[in-house]
Amino acid sequence: MKISDLDFQFPEELIATTPARPSRVMWVNTSGHPEEITIADLISRIPAGDVLVLNNTRVLKRRVFSDDIEILFLKQLNATDWEVLFPSKKFKVGATLALPLGVTMTLFEKGRPQKVRLDKEVSEDYFQQVAELPLPPYIQKARDQRHTVDADESWYQTAWAKEPGSFAAPTASLHFTQSDLTNLKSRGVNIVEVTLHVGLGTFLPVTADDLDDHDMHEEYVEITAEAWKQISDAKKQGRKIWALGTTSTRSLESAGQGILKGSPQEGYQGFTKLLIQPGYEFKIVDRLLTNFHQPQSTLLALVAGFSSLERLKACYLWAVERKFRLFSYGDLSVWAADASRVEAPRAQAEAVSGLDKKV
Repeated sequence: MKISDLDFQFPEELIATTPARPSRVMWVNTSGHPEEITIADLISRIPAGDVLVLNNTRVLKRRVFSDDIEILFLKQLNATDWEVLFPSKKFKVGATLALPLGVTMTLFEKGRPQKVRLDKEVSEDYFQQVAELPLPPYIQKARDQRHTVDADESWYQTAWAKEPGSFAAPTASLHFTQSDLTNLKSRGVNIVEVTLHVGLGTFLPVTADDLDDHDMHEEYVEITAEAWKQISDAKKQGRKIWALGTTSTRSLESAGQGILKGSPQEGYQGFTKLLIQPGYEFKIVDRLLTNFHQPQSTLLALVAGFSSLERLKACYLWAVERKFRLFSYGDLSVWAADASRVEAPRAQAEAVSGLDKKV
């Protein structure tokens, strides 16, 4: 797929800079026709016995400022060395920057990401004191403000965030509260948690003209044996799997494709570079709940792969005309797979059963 195929036009004012609750929801049925519903309507449409899968990752505070220079701390290599992302074009190897609380950072390797050395070891407490959540750059630009506001501390974490490790929030989950989950459970919907830590790739644009040439950055995934059992049991019984967000989708499909290590008895874990685009054959996910994504992004490609490129573009045009709010703090969309796949649960159930036996 050409990355240019994933372009679409929208007015800048539709970029959401704060959440709006309750969210608007674009529901796309198996025939590809969109309609607007409420979150309450959506909750009522998830049948008892179906499984809603959500990502329990927690966003790290890792944006540190040196005057007007923003440094995103990505990975600790040893006591004092880190992989970071910052605008290093004007800096030479050996250049130093002064960080808050008397810490000095020295650039010792350029690239993407860069490698730096601190003059002292810093702990999680340091980042809690001086760092900010890595809010998407387009929100900063739309706000005309680079720093987060106090409310982002709660706005940009899910209600069930528990496993620290992400550099971006699984934003589809921001539309739901613990009360919503309680409501779903009371109606007989099974809630299952998985973990995918969103990595560096969320900040880097796709530079390849063709997605086949794009190198996805790996991200860590973990699915417990208990979670997998609930998912596979539901598939075998012809129940639907609803993935709350692209991260939950990639977690489940990475297990379904045999990318992760483990077994049904042990659970699955490991790193995935799975890129989903049109032509991909889904093994696990039946329904996709996700935000409206940026043009020319791998997230948009995933939605096109789940539905179709033609359907995606038509529905996005419909949403833009009706002024749905876009991107991380924007509104929600819900997609059904094409009718032939939705109406053939036996094939998917057999695929899951075969995976369980094979592994």
